[in-house]
Amino acid sequence: MPQFRKERVAELLKQTMSDIIRDDIKDPRVKGVTITEVSLGSDLKSARVFFSSLDDGKAELHCQGLAAAEGFIRRRLKAELDLKYIPVMTFSYDSSFDHSLKISNLLKEIESVPSDQND
Repeated sequence: MPQFRKERVAELLKQTMSDIIRDDIKDPRVKGVTITEVSLGSDLKSARVFFSSLDDGKAELHCQGLAAAEGFIRRRLKAELDLKYIPVMTFSYDSSFDHSLKISNLLKEIESVPSDQND
């Protein structure tokens, strides 16, 4: 299967899931979640969905909420998209934003140190 098809389907799933989570899911465990990436298996029947959230320390709670809503999300995807298969989803927290924030804070600390202390 061509790689560009897989990437297009992943992007379509990401956008549609983001809309479903934002507009249709009422579970408070899922509020504030942003889908950052969808990684599809080679047969398009499985997907690893990466998410982030502004609520620090609640990644596990968000993951539980998303896992509980998977059936609902899959049904909505089936109704909205013209795909032969709707993938079985596994949700994972995307910690890359946390790492970039940590690096940014460290760089700010380095910048705030007076230059005479660096010698």
